[in-house]
Amino acid sequence: MLQRVAVIGAGTMGAGIAQVCVQTGWETNLFDAYPEGLRRGMNAIKEFWDSGIARGKTTVEQKEEWSAKLHTFSDLRDAVKDVDLVIEAVPEKMKIKARIFHVLSKETKENCILATNTSSLSISDIASASSKPDKVIGMHFFNPVPVMQLLELVRHDGASDDTISTAWAIGEAMGKTPILVNDVPGFATSRLGVVLGNEAIRMLADGVASASDIDAAMRLGYGHPMGPLELSDLIGLDVRHDILNNLADAFDDGRYRPHPMLTELVDAGDLGKKTGRGIYDWGSGEKAERNRG
Repeated sequence: MLQRVAVIGAGTMGAGIAQVCVQTGWETNLFDAYPEGLRRGMNAIKEFWDSGIARGKTTVEQKEEWSAKLHTFSDLRDAVKDVDLVIEAVPEKMKIKARIFHVLSKETKENCILATNTSSLSISDIASASSKPDKVIGMHFFNPVPVMQLLELVRHDGASDDTISTAWAIGEAMGKTPILVNDVPGFATSRLGVVLGNEAIRMLADGVASASDIDAAMRLGYGHPMGPLELSDLIGLDVRHDILNNLADAFDDGRYRPHPMLTELVDAGDLGKKTGRGIYDWGSGEKAERNRG
């Protein structure tokens, strides 16, 4: 029976995953190497709960109950001690993830499942950094984690059947709908999603239409809940940039390379909603079309 979870990384995804874990009823340890990152992650969770209270979706008593189950850590070894599941949600850099999984294999219980929230990197390569690769699986959540229903489980050749079935049951306990895919670059979702987003940026750069009109075309014409440009800003342009480069390297195919406009935005620090500017201007807290001169 799952009782305690550790989430590694308190960014947008890590904070959302930790929030869902405590709302499911599990004691949850949230780790981040940077105090400011940990503070922002905790603030994001509390703001989500406060918004729910204001809208009558959440009670003060629920917030207090969930808050009591959420624990913050700045030491990785302390965070993962005696947990039943670890979900890693750090940036899409293989060196960082491999280093973390090397530590996790030494510092966690024998039967602890080690999950990575990577959206594009090889699960097999991440698992190879661990001394117990049979316990490693991809658990790819979607932003915003408390709202999005899909959970993409990614199996590599060394994952045990027990690990896969347990991860599936964990996803269902969270209220998610799991799908199971094989360990190929970009899996089933990121490969499609980032290509659509990259092409939307190309259309914007080519002057085909405004950002809001491109997004409206996909919402109203194809039934997408959010347009590809707004979604890119929400996920983080740096995240999408990394995924595209990972796919281009994995497939040895330059068609996956980020459009120069995306690279320019990332180099300028305009990463989307989290920095206040990206494809859109989010400075007021609301999405606004940027003046592109």
